[in-house]
Amino acid sequence: MTSPKTALAKWLERSGLSNKELARRIKTAAQTWGQPHIQPDATAVRRWLNGLQPRPPVPEIIADVISAQVGFRVTTYDLGFPEGGIADRSIVYNPSFAVTVEAVADLGRADVDRRKFLAAAPFAAVAAVGPSRDWLLNTLDQQPEPGQRVRLEDVTAVKNMFGEFQKMDVLQGGGSGRLILAQYMNQHVYPLLRRTHAEDVRRALSEAAAEQTYLLGWMSYDNGEHGTAQRYLIQSLRLAEESGNPALGAHVLAGMADQATLLGNPTEGRRLAQAGRAGLGKSTSPACLADLWALEARALARLGEKAAAARAVAESEFAYNRVQLQNEPEWATFIDPAYLHGEHANTFRDLKDAEAAEEHARQSIAHARKQRRARRGAMSQAALAVSHLQRGNLDAAHAAGLRTLTLSGQVKSSRCVDAVQDLQRRMKPFGTHRLVADFDERARELVAAA
Repeated sequence: MTSPKTALAKWLERSGLSNKELARRIKTAAQTWGQPHIQPDATAVRRWLNGLQPRPPVPEIIADVISAQVGFRVTTYDLGFPEGGIADRSIVYNPSFAVTVEAVADLGRADVDRRKFLAAAPFAAVAAVGPSRDWLLNTLDQQPEPGQRVRLEDVTAVKNMFGEFQKMDVLQGGGSGRLILAQYMNQHVYPLLRRTHAEDVRRALSEAAAEQTYLLGWMSYDNGEHGTAQRYLIQSLRLAEESGNPALGAHVLAGMADQATLLGNPTEGRRLAQAGRAGLGKSTSPACLADLWALEARALARLGEKAAAARAVAESEFAYNRVQLQNEPEWATFIDPAYLHGEHANTFRDLKDAEAAEEHARQSIAHARKQRRARRGAMSQAALAVSHLQRGNLDAAHAAGLRTLTLSGQVKSSRCVDAVQDLQRRMKPFGTHRLVADFDERARELVAAA
């Protein structure tokens, strides 16, 4: 492994910057970072070249300066400095757009090059409090004029790619194609953000980049990589604010709400969904509003608030009745009856309302089957199986459980595996029944393969 001196010296030489010029640019960049006390000189640079480790966030600032000079992303890891700053930096919602671009570029590169390191980054239950607050305040303060859309060639190309990757996620699961998307973002999208200066182009690219960064977060979430997912979602929220698109920001908050509730923080999930609704307003994306209500219902069910959860489901259905598909953004295409009925089935499952859970699960399954959406079908079959278990019908639960296994085997999704394991736990009260043993044996094969 190269020493810090060798690595930093190599990149400094490649950049063509002198010690004095590097020090000057670090001072300027430190202002953008909100760190005006960082005032290095040529002597300080010489000490770093000789192996002295600068204190954070100086390594990240050096990486930004050299990246800007050479025209592509150079990380602290490349420079020979410790790499712990990537995980910390990408969980911060920074007011500076320039710092946000570098943070999300670092995150994407770490995701591709050093996944084990990034996978160790923890999910922080309270990390979304500041980002959701800042997004909401800034969004309410800067509502854009309706109907304004920038259609530039480079943005259109990025958006076209988003559609293809979203289809891959919906049909094959988050574990399929995520690293390909990360590489595409690293090589084509994040560099565009760094080079763009015109205001209309910057906003349009911010919107396209926010969509794709969200998708990276969602695919990470579906693949069980929750620390990585949280960091992508926070940076996506910041890019969405920069784009001036409140519906997109609300959509990101929906994803954050879903993750918080899944990981055992329903109070935070409810708050995030409510923040999304407050920023969304009533005139944009009824599909997104339906999703936010559905996810608030999920959180309320986990909190045991039965009446409030049922009301939230009704609000979700009312919002979706106003959807006009031609007016909805492409990222909202997955918010459809297959998805919403599946979420409502899970809500009523958690409320132990087996009849309502079965009704919604069957509707979700029917829609998912028509669309060949194995992941959604698997998760709704699992909800159907639980509704049978709640009424003591093991035969019907076993049959739905086997359909869950078949569909789960067709996708790469940790959520499907989690649903299978949840069914195993729920079948335990039935003891040594042959159907329980049969399901356990088949489920172990799926879990081992995953």
